[in-house]
Amino acid sequence: MSDSPSFSQLGLSESLVRALSNMGFSAPTPVQAACIPALLEGRDVLGEAQTGTGKTGAFGLPLIDLIDAAQRVPQALVLAPTRELANQVAGALTEFAAGFAGIDVLPVYGGQPMGEQLRALRKGPQIVVGTPGRVVDHIKRGTLNLDALRVVVLDEADEMLRMGFVEEIEWILEQTPESRQTTLFSATMPAPIRRIAHRHMREPKEIKIGAGNEAGTDIDQSYCLVDARHKLEALTRLMETEDGLDGAVVFARTKASTVEIADALSQAGIAASALNGDMEQGERERVVSDLRDGRLDVIVATDVAARGIDVPRISHVFNFDAPGDAEVYVHRIGRTGRAGRKGRAILFLEPRKRRMLKDIERLTGKPVREQPLPDRQAVQARREGRFAERVQALLGSDQASTHEALVERLLADSDVSERELATALIALATAGSPLDANAHKGNDPLLAAARAPYPERGNNRRDAKPRGERPSRGKDREPEADMVRYYMPVGRNNGVAPGAIVGALANEGGLNGRDIGRIGLRDDHSHVDLPASLDEASIRRLGNIHVANRKLELTRQAPRPGQAASQEDTPQPTPRKPAGTRSEKPAPGGKPKSFSKPGGNKRGPAPANRKRPAYAATGKRPAGKAPGGQKTAASRADGTLMIKRKAANG
Repeated sequence: MSDSPSFSQLGLSESLVRALSNMGFSAPTPVQAACIPALLEGRDVLGEAQTGTGKTGAFGLPLIDLIDAAQRVPQALVLAPTRELANQVAGALTEFAAGFAGIDVLPVYGGQPMGEQLRALRKGPQIVVGTPGRVVDHIKRGTLNLDALRVVVLDEADEMLRMGFVEEIEWILEQTPESRQTTLFSATMPAPIRRIAHRHMREPKEIKIGAGNEAGTDIDQSYCLVDARHKLEALTRLMETEDGLDGAVVFARTKASTVEIADALSQAGIAASALNGDMEQGERERVVSDLRDGRLDVIVATDVAARGIDVPRISHVFNFDAPGDAEVYVHRIGRTGRAGRKGRAILFLEPRKRRMLKDIERLTGKPVREQPLPDRQAVQARREGRFAERVQALLGSDQASTHEALVERLLADSDVSERELATALIALATAGSPLDANAHKGNDPLLAAARAPYPERGNNRRDAKPRGERPSRGKDREPEADMVRYYMPVGRNNGVAPGAIVGALANEGGLNGRDIGRIGLRDDHSHVDLPASLDEASIRRLGNIHVANRKLELTRQAPRPGQAASQEDTPQPTPRKPAGTRSEKPAPGGKPKSFSKPGGNKRGPAPANRKRPAYAATGKRPAGKAPGGQKTAASRADGTLMIKRKAANG
């Protein structure tokens, strides 16, 4: 908005306005201008805003002004879906509070040593930023006291919904004072999010702000049909031939893929680096800084690692792996088309996933055109053009004139024409990286695969496959083309639900929910479909994760009848009763009667579906170690096994 007010006109304190000025913030974004006055008045706010609109400042700035630094107790709680986002929000709030003595911000999430978090909580931070699972654990332990809480913020609520955290969010809100102020931000407003808002917010002010690019207004969107085997070749060709390519983000599904793609681009002479959750925070910040400063041209990132990236020189976004849904696509392409610049978004689609285009076009309100992949001749022409530009820049320069004597000698000694000599010199200069993209003779496999009709069927669908070759329609359908099926010696007899497996792989294994395919449960074993790009080391690491006191022990071989049950047939330990809690008789099926808070004066109501959280499944130790000193699945206190399954195919 052209007549946007200044920060001082929004009602923020003078000291905070000065701090913002020192940080280089001159004017609020539209979402900040709309939210800050309402929050300073004490109103609840229901905000619909995309990534990149400045919503952290929208709730964070008034939050800082509302904190009483003299009180060493939690006064504000921010819930975020992932540890990366929790860290990012905590970092921003710490910057905002830099000019205020005595205000401490603490991030809490799974994967951090519990001892460190307990010591930090005992110091009395006024602002706690955490993931729902770990916050639930601290409340139940009694290490996070919410009696003095004044503000609750739900950041990226739709993402928390997608990850299965609704039950935990509802329970956390029930443990907070009724007088609290509640702020909820979400990129979209599905029905479950609106139900939370209506149940836990008091006449909220609804604010809807589009993304900085209004879901793609300034972004030219296209898609390329490309076979999975040829994606790297397609990406390299597009990098060479795209007009106006300055900086780029390439989105990949897994952490391993980010490294593989970045290495392939580097070998092709493109300055690229991976960006994923396995990297230390400082290293991730360095990669983004290098992209901003021009030392890198391309970063290859997972969805989670790319959150919050705001680099104006990003001209292109490549969706190397198709996103799980249209909303994720909008989040991704929001990395380009910023600061008044035009952007380009290119989506790689396998023919069988073409149906995703309708969802994307419906959400963005813009068509996504098909873009043909560059052929070898186009790549050759672009390489020759760049080489010619370099030669033209040298003509007449001092650098070129120093070789005139050598050229005269070559012409005299070789008895060749100037044209023949120039041809030989070009061949010599380009020997390390030949200009001829037609060095590989024959058909272009990349274009041939993209042009292949899909699906190749007879006129009658019943004639497409013999009856006996058809996959079943249930859980045991064959894995998708880019997935591999793994088997685990845990099943229904161990009290395991699909959500427990998803949660363990996502939180302990570091997989994105969209990386986890179909799950099938049997009495004594289960199977899960995982990306084919995972290497053996990753599979071994995932196989060491515990669910229901058993290692997942991922294997490609389906167990023989009775084989899985014969492994580890030891009796399950009886859970110890925590001190100060009432005993609960499990309901039929081993499920408790409520999701209650042990100890303390306040108890929230049971969840609507009255299901026991997966991390409290019968047969687990509440918190501690299994015999032999191995850490049990229940000993993780980050809500690892709380995530619910969204859909069979992730």
